[in-house]
Amino acid sequence: MEKGNLILRLVLGFTFFMHGLDKWRGGIDGTAGFFESVGIPGFMAYVVAGIELVGGILLMLGLGVRILSILFAVILIGAIFTVKLSAGFLGGLELDIVLLAMSVHLALAGSSKYALDSRVKVKAAS
Repeated sequence: MEKGNLILRLVLGFTFFMHGLDKWRGGIDGTAGFFESVGIPGFMAYVVAGIELVGGILLMLGLGVRILSILFAVILIGAIFTVKLSAGFLGGLELDIVLLAMSVHLALAGSSKYALDSRVKVKAAS
């Protein structure tokens, strides 16, 4: 189970990192324009691209696994209902559903012993 979570975390993190990198390298203004064309405020392109880029790296390292997985799930739900649903399952929706399932799994499962989260202990305030 631990190694399976590691594989999911690495693949999901890398996938989001690459999508975030593509948004920045491809011209974030173009992404903002696309967001506006589907009814999402353009500034959200910067938020989403930042979460994807930085969050992808952090997820691969195993830092903030549950929080990042929830953020990725929210991004995916937004993408599914604003763009992908009309494309159909084989038109791109299948990737988002798989990534959503991976995100939900990691949000529920949390970190494994192969994550930096397991090495960092936060002391609760007494």
